[in-house]
Amino acid sequence: MTELLELLETDARRPVSELASILKRSEYEVEKEIAQLERDQVILGYNTIIDREKVGDDGVTAIIEVNLTPEREVGFDAIAERIYRFEEVRTVYLMSGSFDLLVIIEGSSLKDVSNFIATRLATIDGVTGTRTHFMLKTYKKDHIILGNKEKDRRLVVTP
Repeated sequence: MTELLELLETDARRPVSELASILKRSEYEVEKEIAQLERDQVILGYNTIIDREKVGDDGVTAIIEVNLTPEREVGFDAIAERIYRFEEVRTVYLMSGSFDLLVIIEGSSLKDVSNFIATRLATIDGVTGTRTHFMLKTYKKDHIILGNKEKDRRLVVTP
């Protein structure tokens, strides 16, 4: 099962026939396993990686370190749930280290992002501090290199 998941994670559009060939299994077995993984909610969805610069998307992505005071009996979970329900929030991770949650959000402008942080995120009971980092450019996302493909960097050898 792990090998199938790895193959799907790197390219979810790979045909079942190709997956079956790589895994040395029948197409029926692979289709059945994928369906079971979807029913069991091991596979939660399929994503498309978009090079936003190429489509003129000037949106802003921010990574926010959030410090919390955990709630009695539920710890960080209740606060994390309040945060991940906001439409702007793409991802929330519970972290170890100097902050508690890592929150990734998207907005249409710096003003939208700062407004979200100031009026919605920082005002949640239990949030004791935030630190925001703005993503300036994406070079690689989920194993995919964005922008110009890598050029051949080998030295030219002449006779």
